[in-house]
Amino acid sequence: MTWASGQLPEPAGAPHSHPVSVRGDSSLPAYPSENRMSERPPLPHRLPGGLFRRLGCEVGAHPWIFLLVPMVLMAALGTGLIYLPKDVEENLEEQYTPIGSPAKAQRRFVQEHFTTNDCYRFSISRKSTEVNFACILAVSNTTSLLEQAILSEVGKVDDVIQDLYAMGENGTQIHYSQVCAKHQGLCVPSNPLLYAWQMNRDLDLRNVTFPIYNHTGQPIYLAGTIGGTFLGERMGMNQLLLEAKAVRLPYYLKTEDREDNERSKKWLIHFLNQFSNIEKHLALKRMQVVYFTSISRQLEFEATLMTVIPLFHLAYLLIILFAIISCYRCDCVRNKMWAATFGVISAALAVVNGFGLMLYIGVPLVIIVANSPFLILEDQPHG
Repeated sequence: MTWASGQLPEPAGAPHSHPVSVRGDSSLPAYPSENRMSERPPLPHRLPGGLFRRLGCEVGAHPWIFLLVPMVLMAALGTGLIYLPKDVEENLEEQYTPIGSPAKAQRRFVQEHFTTNDCYRFSISRKSTEVNFACILAVSNTTSLLEQAILSEVGKVDDVIQDLYAMGENGTQIHYSQVCAKHQGLCVPSNPLLYAWQMNRDLDLRNVTFPIYNHTGQPIYLAGTIGGTFLGERMGMNQLLLEAKAVRLPYYLKTEDREDNERSKKWLIHFLNQFSNIEKHLALKRMQVVYFTSISRQLEFEATLMTVIPLFHLAYLLIILFAIISCYRCDCVRNKMWAATFGVISAALAVVNGFGLMLYIGVPLVIIVANSPFLILEDQPHG
C-alpha cells in the first residue's frame, strides 16, 4: 500500500517524534537541522577549506602535472644561481638597514647643507658617513711621549706608513699621497703636535698647552690626539702639558668618489697585511703600538662567516633528519614520515626557486638570508 506522502503513518496514539513547526507561529521550536544551519561559520571562514578541497581534487585527478611543473620551474629558475656573487664585499649599513629609512633621509638632508670635499677641504667634523681610515695608537714605555727620542720613533712610524703603497689593477701603484684625504692640497696630518715637531725639530715641548696649543699663531686642538695627560699650572684657558703617555695617529682616506673609495680600501688592506712587518722592521723599544681601521670590523665579520658557513651543511642535514624522524609514529595511520619528506623537498624547491628568481631580477644578496632554509624547515609539521 503506497502512501501519498511517501512515509508510513504514525501509530494511533503514539506521541510525535519531532516537534511540528507551524508557519506563522514563532513560539514553536525549530527543527534541529535549522539550528545546525544557523551554527555554520560565516562564508569567509569556509572559503579556505573549500579552496583546499578543490585543490586536493585537482591534485588527485592530475598528479603528474603537479609533480612535473615544480621540477621544470626549479630547473628554469635555478639557473639564476649562476649570478650568485663571489667575493663581493658586504656593506653592513646599506644591506642591513631599510632603503627608505628616516635616518638615511635625514643624512641626505645634512649632506645637502654641510657639503664636504675630501680632495681639498676635508674635515672629519663635517662628515655624516663613515670614512676610510687607519689609526695607530702609540703608548710610551717611559714616563712621557714629550721627549725628542720617543717623538723620533713616532715620526719613523708615521714616515713608514705614508711611504706604503698597494698594487692596483694592471700593476699600478696606489701611494698614500694618492688616496689620503687632503686639506688645501696637502694630506691631513696624522697628529698636529707631531706635525708641528716634524716641521721644527727645535720645538720646545715643555711649553705645550692643553687642550689648545698655539703654534706660530695657529691654534691646535690636542684633546682628541693626546692621551694619558698630566697637566700643570693654568695658562689662561689652557693648562701646561707636563706628560703624555699616548698619542693617536689617524690616517684619513678619500671616501666620497666610488673609485677613490675602492683604491682607499685596497691601501687599507695592504696596510693591515704589512703592519706586523713594519713593527719588526722598526724594532721599537720605547713604545708599544696598536692599530685598527675602518674595515677591520667588516673583515672580521666576513672571516666569521667563512668559518660558520661550512658548518651549514651539517646543520641542514641535522634539521632535515629531525623534521622527518619527528613525524614517525608506530601507528601506520598516524605515521607522517612521507608527508614530512615531501614537505622538506618542497621547501628545498622553494628556496632554489626564490633565490634564483631574486638573482635574475637583480636583487642584491645579503649573506644573512642563508638562514632562510632554517626558518622554512622549522615551519614543517612535526606530527
